[in-house]
Amino acid sequence: MRRITIAKRMRAKLAEVKTQLRRRMHDPIPVQGRWLARVLQGHVAYYAVPGNSNAVSAFRYQVSLHWRRTLRRRSQRGRITWARMGRYATRWLPQVRVMHPYPNVRFAART
Repeated sequence: MRRITIAKRMRAKLAEVKTQLRRRMHDPIPVQGRWLARVLQGHVAYYAVPGNSNAVSAFRYQVSLHWRRTLRRRSQRGRITWARMGRYATRWLPQVRVMHPYPNVRFAART
């Protein structure tokens, strides 16, 4: 049995992140980065089970796309290149890793 993220939930959370990013558009980048790090950390803590790393990585990538689009809309001259966005994502967004053990390890208690 595999546990994967339901696509509908992921789309809903991404839409919520996008809305919040638009509200926080003119906050400084470190403030936005800390907020996005907390959002992503909570998502990883819940959904990062064995076999679901592709969906969690896709969520992280989509969050960085939404963040880049928001930063590009801050100014007519504001060109956020992918190189700069990569540095922001590396600096502020945590890397995806499996947070929960496999079920055979978790339930292998010896009494």
